[in-house]
Amino acid sequence: MTSTLADSVALPHGPAWANRFALAPLTNVQSNADGTLSDDELDWLVARGRGGFGLTLTCAAYVAPEGRAWAGQLGIAGDEHLPGLRRLAESLRATGTRSAVQLHHGGRRADAPLEGRAKVGPWADPAKATEALSTEGVARAVADFVAAAVRAEQAGFDGVELHGAHGYLLAQFLDARSNHREDGYGGPLEDRIRPLRDVIEGIRAATGPDFQLGLRLTPEGYGITLGEGRETARQLLATGLLDYLDMSLWDVRMRPRAEGYDGLLIEHFTDLPRHGALLGVAGGVLTTADAQWCLDQGADFVTVGTGAILHHDFAARALADAGFRTRPRPVPRADLAAEYVGPAFLDYLAAGWDDLVA
Repeated sequence: MTSTLADSVALPHGPAWANRFALAPLTNVQSNADGTLSDDELDWLVARGRGGFGLTLTCAAYVAPEGRAWAGQLGIAGDEHLPGLRRLAESLRATGTRSAVQLHHGGRRADAPLEGRAKVGPWADPAKATEALSTEGVARAVADFVAAAVRAEQAGFDGVELHGAHGYLLAQFLDARSNHREDGYGGPLEDRIRPLRDVIEGIRAATGPDFQLGLRLTPEGYGITLGEGRETARQLLATGLLDYLDMSLWDVRMRPRAEGYDGLLIEHFTDLPRHGALLGVAGGVLTTADAQWCLDQGADFVTVGTGAILHHDFAARALADAGFRTRPRPVPRADLAAEYVGPAFLDYLAAGWDDLVA
């Protein structure tokens, strides 16, 4: 029997989510220069908690200074970030939503001048001024993710999501084109998956039985074939350690880019054994019908990005109205500001999104 969007959902660890909507971990460049939480970022996220999302995810938060990828990025790299994170976790909890921090390391896509450090990645890339991580450096990066998860738990969040997508550090290890390391972290797919597996196992061992652990993956692209993207998802679900897998599909109705694959991209993941975990999908969900279609295809929950920028209460509106559609774009800045999109976020959207800000 197909689930409905209003159904609550239980996870292997921690509290149930009230419904099948999750806020996407959207880059919003609103944090303070030192990575601490700003009032604008707090207001943005808490409004989405009030707006009915079952799970509210932060933006990608850097786990180490050398992994910071843009100005205005939230940090969870040191105890100096804890006071703001505690404030955020407490404020989200008061809205009734569940909360998670997305843990991120930019790797070779980091912005080195922000921290005055060298960029690091799975392989050396002089064109991008990137140094190859040593074997010990990989272990340190794994430890940074684990330590960040422990901070999130200390701050009071319900869980964390690992950013294993979009060509950032954990996804860079999956890149078959360039990751030819010979130390057990490159070459065959099983070894390229190892950093992700080490992080997942480390977090599960270092956090409590009620702490939730999710993972975001890219299905194909960034050096990942669809076959390997599917196999990566299958292997990591089979660990039994994940509470959910969040597949970033760009568009939930997208077809595979590679030749030789039939059907829709979503269909190559909904049939995988889940071992108790939930499967979420993201990409182009702008109506109630879009979201329910994802559940009808076999997903357990829907991650909403653009729709949640346009309406802080997208989830509540969709749950109340089967015919709900987001407002037409582009949208006046004043209207987005009324949705708790702060000035820095507005400038970022206006510069990078063609049709969002009027």
